[in-house]
Order: sequence, then structure tokens, then C-alpha cells
Amino acid sequence: MNYNHLRYFWAVAHDGNLTRTAQRMNLSQSALSVQIRKLEERLGHALFERRGRQLVLTEAGRIALDYADTIFEAGKDLLGTLRQEGRVKQVLRVGALATLSRNFQLEFLRPLLGNHELELVLRSGTLPELLQGLETLGLDVVLTNVVPSHDALSTFTTHAISDQAVSLIGKPDLLPATASLEDLLSEQAIVVPTQDSPVRIGFDRLCSRFDIIPNLAAEVDDIAMMRLLAREGVGLAVLPPIAVQDELRNGVLVEANHEMGIVESFHAVTIARKFPNPLLAPLLEHHL
Repeated sequence: MNYNHLRYFWAVAHDGNLTRTAQRMNLSQSALSVQIRKLEERLGHALFERRGRQLVLTEAGRIALDYADTIFEAGKDLLGTLRQEGRVKQVLRVGALATLSRNFQLEFLRPLLGNHELELVLRSGTLPELLQGLETLGLDVVLTNVVPSHDALSTFTTHAISDQAVSLIGKPDLLPATASLEDLLSEQAIVVPTQDSPVRIGFDRLCSRFDIIPNLAAEVDDIAMMRLLAREGVGLAVLPPIAVQDELRNGVLVEANHEMGIVESFHAVTIARKFPNPLLAPLLEHHL
């Protein structure tokens, strides 16, 4: 095998753009294409397929990238050892929904915090963006409160991490101890997630059962913003307590003493890999 060909493939696979990689490596686009074609001929498989203007790894391409990552990381380790620089740090690449509770993310990663032998790379985005990051091996795990849809071609594995009961949470003066859940829902302004959220679906079902049309102060797709609105006294927020644990601890916010019967589930999504990140399995086992 010509390892120059492998390095060119490796660079394009991580960039996802032939033109950009060619410019970065001071090569013509046609010359870079020839190098990758030679590697494909040597391996006997196509490594990329075109989808519009994008280059997407084939199944063989994902396997080849796994091996290339291992090969070139081993090269870094070799250089570091011989130069007495110690081992290259292990890296865990974590994606999370942009709207996901930061406190949940922190609790998930807590077993790794303070370990100076590793580096955490944290990225946020939409679920399709993050799942694409998993498929292209740019991410090791995706944290979400929405289970990705599965079909016959899906290779994702969803790990249930925790279930959090959802409560009405707000400033103390908005939550009189004698008020019933029905009274709170009908009399107070409410801050809710947007309609595509599983929590919102549960909230709407609860209001329908009570035959209540709630006074919605805000519909928000970001838990951090819901937390801030609750702190400002805009209304009672429909939230899992973990999202506002610091405010609950210091008394800035309080939790209604009523069970709503709504649960928010948090998940970690992975994809089958020939060379899984060694940091990931112990982390998942810690939470399962």
C-alpha cells in the first residue's frame, strides 16, 4: 500500500471537500483525485460517493478512515515517544443538541473531567448535523433528548442514560404552596418548549386532560433560555429540575410540589465502529 495515497484520502475524508483539501495541500484538484483513485483501485472499493456537491464516505470508506485514523495516531504516538514528549492525548469528540440541558451534558462527562491525559471536543448542532458527524466519524457520541428514527439501513445505537421527571419551576412568589396543579396551569403564565419537543407533547396532553387552555408566556426551543425566563419571573417553566439545579439549590427558583407525569429522557447515540474510542465504553457503562 502507498501510504501517501492513504494520507490524501485521510485528509479529504476529514475535510469533506476535495477542493478545500487540494488548496490546503498545494495540489491541483485533479492530482488529488488521481491519488485517491489509485487507493480505491488498490483496495478494490470506492471510498467516496457524491451527493450533490458533497463527498460522502461509503461503508468501505468509513472502514478505511477508521484504519487511517489508527495508523496516523500511532505515528503521532511514535514521534511523541521518541521525542520524549509523552503520549499524544486521547480525544473524545462529543456532540450535543444545541437545545440540550448544559447541566445534563456536564453530568454525563463528569467522570472524565480533570483527567489531564485526555482532551474533550464538544460540539453542538441539530440532530441531523450531529448524526452526520457520527457517520463521518467526526464525533464519537451524540447526546440528545430525541431518539433518532431507525430504519433498515440505520447503524445507530441509542443508549438510555437517564429519565428526568419534568416539573413546573418558577420564582417562589409564583408557586403558592396551597395551589393545585390545575390552578397553576390555568392561572399562571407558562414557559414551554416548542411543539416538536417530547416534553411539550406531554404538557399539551396534560392540559387537555384538565380541559385547560394555558396562558403561554413563551414557547422556547432552548433550555438555557427557559431557565433565564423562569429566573426573570416571566412565568412557570416546564423543565426537568437538572436544568436549573443551581437555582433550586440557592432558592432563586422553586419546584412545584405536584407530579405532572411528564418525563424527559436523555440518550447517548453511537455508531458501530471497528475501532471504537476506548474512552467511550467506560463512560457509557458508568451511566447505564
